[in-house]
Amino acid sequence: MAYNLKSESEVKEYINNLGIEYRFGCYSEKKPEVCHLLADFLESIKKDYEKAAKVYRNNCDEYKYGKSCLKYGTYSMLGRGTKKSDYKTAYDYFEKGCNLEEPDSCLNQGLLLITKNDKPELQHDVIKGMQLLEKACKSKNANACYYLSGMYIVGVKKDPKAGTTATVSEVSKKEEFQVPKDMTKAFQFALEGCSLGNMYSCANLSQMYAKGDGVEKNDQMAEKYKALALEMQKEVQSNKTLGFQQGLPP
Repeated sequence: MAYNLKSESEVKEYINNLGIEYRFGCYSEKKPEVCHLLADFLESIKKDYEKAAKVYRNNCDEYKYGKSCLKYGTYSMLGRGTKKSDYKTAYDYFEKGCNLEEPDSCLNQGLLLITKNDKPELQHDVIKGMQLLEKACKSKNANACYYLSGMYIVGVKKDPKAGTTATVSEVSKKEEFQVPKDMTKAFQFALEGCSLGNMYSCANLSQMYAKGDGVEKNDQMAEKYKALALEMQKEVQSNKTLGFQQGLPP
């Protein structure tokens, strides 16, 4: 049946039928990918975050669907569709998603370990966090590559007091660093991030080529990556729309 999507009544019928289709595919046919679409539908169309959270969680636990683990982890972290924000539960579900080869879950799990926090339920672990970012980067997650590049640009200092991180500019160069500054690695991860479409990685590449940091100085390459970063920025500004069935951003 063809719907006239300019007709309000037909749009409502279409949306209602879509929900019925997703429920049948999830609950009767037990298709994990359809369960995830059902949760996206509940989130984006119905705005029923509590029901969406339950479907995401069940789809992760019962059907081992990595994208649903990622979404429920995000819900738990934000307190969306749940009683309150719970970073430990968020971490656990990001871990499940990462183990199911969902790169964004590896990224989020790693960031929870790396970033400064006052959450006693999560142990600060920069090395493990960076390993998770590397796994995400190798799985073509551009943001993970970018974060790794940034960490190698500034280094990560050991902080025996609170287990927090600090940049090179905040401490004496004589201090011992848990992760030392390494411009060669910074360049490699920036190159990977840029090739995957991260405009900040491209901007960093431009600076590295301009200064000769981690790579031989090359003004032509510096201009090339500067232009690429600016072009990506224009695309981002002109494409700020939500695609159908993508769901809400975390």
